[in-house]
Amino acid sequence: MTRSVRDQLSVDSGGEPLALAAFDTERPPDSPSRGKAERELADDLLPKLGTLHDKLMANRDRAVLLVLQGLDTSGKSGTIKHVVSAFTPVGVRVASFTEPEGEELNEPFLARIERALPDGGQIGVFDRSHYEDAIVPRALEGMTDDDFAKRIDQILDFEARLVDDGFVIVKCFLHIGYDEQRQRFLRRLDRPDKRWKFSESDLDTRRHWPAFHAACGDVIGLTSTETARWHVVPSDQKWYRNWAIASLLVEHLEALNLSYPDLDPAIDPKAARARLAKPS
Repeated sequence: MTRSVRDQLSVDSGGEPLALAAFDTERPPDSPSRGKAERELADDLLPKLGTLHDKLMANRDRAVLLVLQGLDTSGKSGTIKHVVSAFTPVGVRVASFTEPEGEELNEPFLARIERALPDGGQIGVFDRSHYEDAIVPRALEGMTDDDFAKRIDQILDFEARLVDDGFVIVKCFLHIGYDEQRQRFLRRLDRPDKRWKFSESDLDTRRHWPAFHAACGDVIGLTSTETARWHVVPSDQKWYRNWAIASLLVEHLEALNLSYPDLDPAIDPKAARARLAKPS
């Protein structure tokens, strides 16, 4: 039996730090060809996501949170453009978390995350997330081991509470290689439609590639739980990344077994039809 994409890409780390170097950035050998994946995305997965999202919006006791984490150029905004666009806009809430500033510096680090959560029946998308507040100080040695451990515990408690409240959390680490990142930065410099995305600060981060990779591995391994698994998505090939994340979302949403609620028992269908039959 073919394993689900969820099973193929999920991280079962046993609560231990992860060595990302052990994970390939190219698509798995048993994945579909580019042509097949692109056809399946367009003809099957995206239409399914639209239908599943419609059912989710009708069931306001559940919500889905898609966490997109990855190093620069890994494809977070590309995923939103090519996959999240399948959802009805009114039922989607997208948030991007950069370095905290202003009043955010004086409040608990999860406060701004709480404010950005989707409502019941919605899909929330985090382009970067609460994990930035653990990965960045870990990579740049701006946090002690004890403080890092406390932050991990806070994240675990936060996500456990979300699950208890009816959230489904789909966490994806978009895993690209060092050389692929270089090529994407060069394309940003070369293409007029991409230059606006280029920042020299990204190159400063690239200088710390091993440290950021190690920090990401630590955080992923320590926070991949049974109810909120991480998925390491090979992302050197954008078409595979889009197909894989769309597949993950379909699998998670289908597992909810959602159906359309029946008519409110307080409503009398015959009386409603009679009222509609009356001329204005």
